[in-house]
Amino acid sequence: MEAGGDTAVPAPGDAEDLEETRVPNEETGDGGGAREDPTDFGDGVLEETGSETKDQPPNLLSPLAQSESPSCSCGLWDPAASENSPISDPESSSGGQGGDPSDEDWRSKRKHVFVLSEAGKPIYSRYGSVEALSTTMGVMTALVSFVQSAGDAIRTIYAEDHKLVFLQQGPLLLVAVSRTPQSAAQLRGELLAVHAQIVSTLTRASVARIFARKQNYDLRRLLAGSERTLDRLLDSVERDPGALLLGAVRCVPLARPLREALGALLRRCTAPGLALSVLAVGGQLVTAAQERTVLAECRLDPADLQLLLNWVSAPAFAAGEAWAPVCLPRFNPDGFFYAYVARLDAMPVCLLLLGTDPEAFHDMATCRRLVEDGMHNLGAMRTLAEAASFSNTPSASAPSYSVQAVGAPGLRHFLYKPLDIPDQHRQLPQFTSPELEAPYSSEEERQRLSDLYHRLHARLHSPSRPLRLIYHVAEKETLLAWVTSKFELYTCLSPLVTKAGAILVVTKLLRWVKKEEDRLFIRCPPKYSTPPASSSASTDQASHNGLFIGP
Repeated sequence: MEAGGDTAVPAPGDAEDLEETRVPNEETGDGGGAREDPTDFGDGVLEETGSETKDQPPNLLSPLAQSESPSCSCGLWDPAASENSPISDPESSSGGQGGDPSDEDWRSKRKHVFVLSEAGKPIYSRYGSVEALSTTMGVMTALVSFVQSAGDAIRTIYAEDHKLVFLQQGPLLLVAVSRTPQSAAQLRGELLAVHAQIVSTLTRASVARIFARKQNYDLRRLLAGSERTLDRLLDSVERDPGALLLGAVRCVPLARPLREALGALLRRCTAPGLALSVLAVGGQLVTAAQERTVLAECRLDPADLQLLLNWVSAPAFAAGEAWAPVCLPRFNPDGFFYAYVARLDAMPVCLLLLGTDPEAFHDMATCRRLVEDGMHNLGAMRTLAEAASFSNTPSASAPSYSVQAVGAPGLRHFLYKPLDIPDQHRQLPQFTSPELEAPYSSEEERQRLSDLYHRLHARLHSPSRPLRLIYHVAEKETLLAWVTSKFELYTCLSPLVTKAGAILVVTKLLRWVKKEEDRLFIRCPPKYSTPPASSSASTDQASHNGLFIGP
């Protein structure tokens, strides 16, 4: 058990009116707005260093009232659609049956994630029903309270092949119980992502205010249906660990002229109060444009963007338009934007517009039509549809190129993140990797490769003895991990590759990435200045928006 504690970083702003904003759920047809330890390798490793007090939940009204809904067939988000989605897994849902700790199937899971309140009220469980796990969560609360009574904070418990990681965030307690090779720091990163997803729906200020008024409040009332979003987040971490491990976002490989043309298009299509425009396909970023004043205050954080991409990947967003309040925890955990989400031309291309004006739905819809027309003129729809076709594979984040494109025999897979980015570009941290091919076609093999990447990452970033280079010979593959001032790289090679051969493969890979970097990454993100909001909207801005607070 490790002693210590994590402290949340305070941020400006407030979201008082969020308690007047109705939260939808994915289980009803509500027509409201969408809301939303170092690890040892063993032998064979060569290391080179170099809301309210009543029992009823707060009445959270959509920023766009029902009677004021736009007269379009798309309307607001209907989260009920996700319940009938074929990707829903009742067994894996927090609202599913089972969850009794004596159940063998439940105990066989490699990793569990729990969210509960300080008072021991269950909020979320990755597997099974929270009702069946209330006793287990009560034990967790008792453990935390016992250690806190001694003036300490519980962080990690190691028990045989299990790790129990605890994370206190305000009135919420998050716990991970894992028998995976992930380090305690990596598990804590997942818990932070789960907490951020909850905050993106309710804001940190609202959660704190609710529990200050009623300590044993059942937060599931406000998060009803959001369990699916949390499930998708944890699923994506299991399938594609690169984003969380590297703290970066994956971009769709695209020719630089087309990407720049799309960025210029987003820059031209603005509306009063528009702060951020994002174009994505298949859960990957195409391009994004930030308003200049917003960019001057804070660059877009990859963790916030990942939350947005996870949020809009809900089946309920598969078609039409939606208008929803959403918080970006890294930007300001106590405020929120108003998000306009639309699928373009009935395709998997998604346009996400974040603004500060609660009455700007029609302006955002106009922007959407301009972007859609501009993309047709550029011929971008077909190109992006081809890129999205790769995302129909079991990995929802599958990229659109093969490792064979590198032309390095023996190379099976890699994760690459550039680090030599001039700060004045305010560039979003990005990474790239090819699609997983044989012998990593099965779920079991993909999981094994993910475990190997987690081990390498834990060794490179060990707090006691960080490394710069690791060459590891495993049973079925050879791995090389390398971090420099210019890049962070993880490669998976054929088991027959020698050390000298591995260096040649990596050299060839680095040359290929350098040659293709304009296609793989957004080099200079576009910026724009929006027209001023109307006077009526600006006078209400302080009460409606916690992101831009005046002195």
